[in-house]
Amino acid sequence: MNGKAFLDTNILVYLYSKTEKDKMEKAQSMLDKHDCVVNVHVMSETSNVLMKKYNKSAAKTKELLNNIELICDEVLSVQRKTINKAIDIKERYGFSFYDCLMLASAIEGGCQFIFTEDMNDGQIIDGTLKIINPFNSL
Repeated sequence: MNGKAFLDTNILVYLYSKTEKDKMEKAQSMLDKHDCVVNVHVMSETSNVLMKKYNKSAAKTKELLNNIELICDEVLSVQRKTINKAIDIKERYGFSFYDCLMLASAIEGGCQFIFTEDMNDGQIIDGTLKIINPFNSL
């Protein structure tokens, strides 16, 4: 299962987990096997989690964001059309708006997969994007 994959915030956070080694290793293996994509919203959420939950300093958070930019093949911007698509996806599938924003970005970015533990594993969105919970086997 190689291909272009969008990463949810939780996947990026696990890359730096010191307490969940299995998830950290699984997240790392996804980066090795896929062309990984995020959007600026995921980068924002990741910043918030790193500073709030893991007490990372501003400097360390910026350093980790730089690392994420280096390891991801693409960081997508969120345009007005992305927001409109997210609204349409929310109306059709009922996910939270911010999850739909990731789904919309993933579709716009040409991703085949979105890796997350927060949505319905195996569900196909708009006939092109498959939701995968990479941690189901852990």
